Amino acid sequence: MLRRLTAGALGFSALVSVASAQLPTVTEYAKSFDKRDGYFPLYWDAAKGRLFLEVRLGEDFLYLPSLATGIGDASLGLDRGTIGDEQIGRFDRIGPKVQLVLQNPRFRAVSDNEALVRSVRESFPLSTVASWEVVAEEGGRLLVDATAYVTSDITDVRGALRTANQGTFALDQGRSAVYLAHTKGFPDNTEVETTLTFTSDNPGHSVRRHTPDARALTLRQHLSLVRLPAPGFRSRPFDPRMGIFAVSFYDFAKPFTEDYVTRYAIRHRLQKRTPGTAPSEPIKPIVYYLDPGIPEPYRQAFKDGGGWWTRVFEAAGFQNAFRVEDMPADMDPLDARYNVIQWVHRTEPDYSIGPSFVDPRTGEIIKAAVRMESHRSLTDFDIYAGAVPALGGEEAGDLDPWLATLAADVTPESFAMARRRQHMAHEIGHTLGLAHNFITQAYGRGSVMDYPAPLIRLANGKLDLSDAYRNGPGA
Repeated sequence: MLRRLTAGALGFSALVSVASAQLPTVTEYAKSFDKRDGYFPLYWDAAKGRLFLEVRLGEDFLYLPSLATGIGDASLGLDRGTIGDEQIGRFDRIGPKVQLVLQNPRFRAVSDNEALVRSVRESFPLSTVASWEVVAEEGGRLLVDATAYVTSDITDVRGALRTANQGTFALDQGRSAVYLAHTKGFPDNTEVETTLTFTSDNPGHSVRRHTPDARALTLRQHLSLVRLPAPGFRSRPFDPRMGIFAVSFYDFAKPFTEDYVTRYAIRHRLQKRTPGTAPSEPIKPIVYYLDPGIPEPYRQAFKDGGGWWTRVFEAAGFQNAFRVEDMPADMDPLDARYNVIQWVHRTEPDYSIGPSFVDPRTGEIIKAAVRMESHRSLTDFDIYAGAVPALGGEEAGDLDPWLATLAADVTPESFAMARRRQHMAHEIGHTLGLAHNFITQAYGRGSVMDYPAPLIRLANGKLDLSDAYRNGPGA
């Protein structure tokens, strides 16, 4: 029996070796494909519409999904530029297949005890989100056909629609494809964008309202595979008095006298060029890029409000550490290398938002993705137009007599843009890690992270809106 088992094992091993030897090299297999070199190289088979991915095994990387296009209804949470949950991915080989496995850094043991580390790792699940046949192999490089996976519903659009009672949708692979214009490779990141079509025979009201044919809803999805940040970032322990967002995880290496939950404040990697207490420029400044679609007067208002953070960093000892610049024409706003401010449109005014992709292991901010809502200025104008004293004499529908009762040096545009400057600085603050501060009205409007009501004074019988929103980040 032992001889038969041994012979069987040797025979199986030989079969695997033969199968591996029969695989073509990556160079041979992909010789007719369009190669897009990068962190994980891509190969485009134009003849069959397939996207191949060249992977390396056992190397952790950042896995960052997002939406390139949206539906235009804030209640659905499916906007242009919406980012998903950051994850740590890894490629593993199991026989003839490669699997894409998402790690679980929310549960760890920060310890040199490998057995303890393993015990925690084995106590919680991983997520294997894809499995592919290896089609070519060369010097440790494996080639797989990733088309079906990258054109799957990675961002869970169907779940969002179902939760919002917008119907049960299915993904139609036949009407989904790789979007080549935004599928690129760079030394530290690989970017893949796809067009996805979701179908339903019972689409909800919002989908019907916003889609040409609600039975076929088409969006674009983006996936960034990013090299882990270089060593040297110092995680900062979180304290609830900081007013900073945090990443958290269970550390089972702690003694029972301490809370297992560990929290790190999220922040950018900002290092002085000249270390010490004296002011210094950073080694690498924080730069945010403005969507070219943002028109005036918003554009200048956003530059001015975003620029307030330069003063904040100067107060912390960093000179010229923060900038807001125009986005270059060839920049993809979903490229993981860049912090961006995008212009988002919806059919009703609603929230703007300032999320970031963060390294879940350390709290380091990887990419800021501000979404500024274009409709919001209608609300600001309504506040302005409603600030009319009960002096009488106004004719219904005639705005001019209203304006005559207001301070002459404040126009609807200047009022709205004062709010949008503050709004821009507020959302950038979130992407820098700052939480809300809802008490600063009590001490002189001390933080841009508050939600400010306009300060309206009565001066010489007229309403004075000249200082409705403060011009700066606050002390």
